[in-house]
Amino acid sequence: MSFFHIHISRSHMTQGTTVILDGGMGRELQRRGAPFRQPEWSALALSEAPEAVSAVHAAYIESGAQVITSNSYAVVPFHIGEERFAREGQALAALAGRLARESADASGGRAQVAGSIPPLFGSYRPDLYKPELAAGVLRPLVAGLSPYVDLWLAETQSCILEAQTIRAGLPNDGKPFWLSFTLQDEDTDEVPRLRSGEPVADAAKAAAGMGVATLLFNCSQPEVIGGAIDAAREVFKALNVDIAIGAYANAFPPQPKDAKANDGLDELREDLDPQGYQQWA
Repeated sequence: MSFFHIHISRSHMTQGTTVILDGGMGRELQRRGAPFRQPEWSALALSEAPEAVSAVHAAYIESGAQVITSNSYAVVPFHIGEERFAREGQALAALAGRLARESADASGGRAQVAGSIPPLFGSYRPDLYKPELAAGVLRPLVAGLSPYVDLWLAETQSCILEAQTIRAGLPNDGKPFWLSFTLQDEDTDEVPRLRSGEPVADAAKAAAGMGVATLLFNCSQPEVIGGAIDAAREVFKALNVDIAIGAYANAFPPQPKDAKANDGLDELREDLDPQGYQQWA
């Protein structure tokens, strides 16, 4: 496992604990020669080669991951199409959860399973968010994943409203809620912002109001994540709340405001090889 694929979440609290998450599923499936193409991304392997998904989970656990993420990021209409999602969305989400659960259980308790709730209408694009349709996409994902996960992870959230919608749509099951925002990493100013333009400070306040256990920043350039972590830390200190903070950065160039996340693979940055990523971490 390449270090630049490792996600690192660092608590800002006095215990100073570090939790290592798994790496990206899609690129690792492609690297291993598993069925992989756009727009389906990593969802293709769920139906055509589930054993490859299990192998990636196992490899990440063997490499030290303490949390593995269900391969449900691409189980949305944006990637698999509306008709297929209507037919198979819940079943694919359940399969993603089961494969992760089986891998975690086989590790003897070394890893927990995070149920990945992706952007419901496309990564990096807050302008594509449709609040009136969100519940219809969210319900099958949650129903499929729920029996298998130890915690919920809303990933790559571009705006506060979508994160709040997801939180409201999760069951009251007592499982920790982790929330990860993606950041504006082009045309930036001195204020760390989400891709919606909302300040990270506002997002951190909203996260505290949602009762998150961990706030993360992902799918963004490492250069902008440090400022976001500092902004969130200041908010949590002012609110006197005990919320862990973490990050997992992109290793490819900044994504434009009109990014098409289901249209192809970006080349990786040469300076973000394992050693380069480790410097940022």
